[in-house]
Amino acid sequence: MNAEAKPWEIEMSAERFDLMRSILDAPSPIGLEASMTRGVLEPYMRSYMPENWAIHSFKGNAGIVLDTKPDDPDAFSVMVIGHADKIRMQVRSVSEDGKIWVNSDSMLPTTLIGHKVKLFSEDPEEQGNWRCIEGGTIEAIGAIHFADPKLRSGDDGIKTKMMYLELHIHGEDKKGQIDALGIRPGDPIIYDRPIKSGFAPNTFSGAYLDNGLGCFVTAEIGRLIAESSSMKNIRYLGAMASHEEIGRFGSRVMAEHFRPDVTIAVDVAHDFTAAPGIADRRYEPVAMGQGYTLTHGAVTSAALNSMFTEVSLKHGIPVQHELAGRDTGTDAMAAVLAAIDSACTSIGFPIRNMHTISESGHTGDVEAAIHAIYQTMVHMDGLNDGAGISGNDLRESHPRLDESVPLTHRPAAPQEKS
Repeated sequence: MNAEAKPWEIEMSAERFDLMRSILDAPSPIGLEASMTRGVLEPYMRSYMPENWAIHSFKGNAGIVLDTKPDDPDAFSVMVIGHADKIRMQVRSVSEDGKIWVNSDSMLPTTLIGHKVKLFSEDPEEQGNWRCIEGGTIEAIGAIHFADPKLRSGDDGIKTKMMYLELHIHGEDKKGQIDALGIRPGDPIIYDRPIKSGFAPNTFSGAYLDNGLGCFVTAEIGRLIAESSSMKNIRYLGAMASHEEIGRFGSRVMAEHFRPDVTIAVDVAHDFTAAPGIADRRYEPVAMGQGYTLTHGAVTSAALNSMFTEVSLKHGIPVQHELAGRDTGTDAMAAVLAAIDSACTSIGFPIRNMHTISESGHTGDVEAAIHAIYQTMVHMDGLNDGAGISGNDLRESHPRLDESVPLTHRPAAPQEKS
């Protein structure tokens, strides 16, 4: 391995890839995120955190926050947020033929058919105890022979009302057999596919990159801070939020509770260059394997984004720029939704096939996000002759477009002859 190679340029170690897989595979559907936050992330973070750090938990949700300065609440604080909740299907009803009808939530119904899933159900005789049913698949038609001619020809599509979970129940009283299992409306169902390495170098594919990857980034930033022991002024708040997929409800609670000076969301983005059939939409040329993404627009701070870009260029960290209109669509909105004054931005990594069982990404993009955030905090920590960044630095850093200078045409540099 080249001694000069950067983490985003080389293959991720098997140990860290296994950690990433365990985070993404944790069964943490919306509202039931504790398997990821308390079961995987908390033990990992406690394995490296100093004794004077803390992990905060909450009464109303299963989110957690890693805190590097719990005894110094007045320190300049940076909250980095990944979200632990996963999109899920839910049981709607059970019919006499033993079909468990489900909703498709934020997934295209067509992408669900035939895939193995896990159903989690609370024991009706021991409330609070949950059971897992594996081996079932999501179906809609039963066989091509039963499909409407328009569906068979591709002129019509699969609709959400057609989706059901097949548990292969047979014999007498099929509905009774289902009822005896304690399955009831609202029970969550999630994909059953842990990530695996992809065909191309440094790629991986599987379910729930959205957004166990953000939590992996948040936890790994904490590890870098613990290992360096060099961050003196910044209070790092590594947040793993709940309920993002249904309105970013968990992160806004965290923002209100800690009132951070800076809020940074870490979430997945789209690989627009590889997305089929959208060339005429003129999306920004964001691509998997080309670095992390930095969002401009919505409520993001132009000054904070400039700092990220400057630090990334200094350290050779690949960065791609994308835009947002009124809303970032991520937990970067947490502070403003909680009516907190906080400079914010949204960072991501382009993936393909979002909200399907075959989401795919590039480890280099994930590493780039980790180090961009970490190095930007190191930069903040060293400002003002080592005293660290202050809230007033942010107040006085808003760009003044009335002081912009005229820019005239510049001819392109001549191309070198090969």
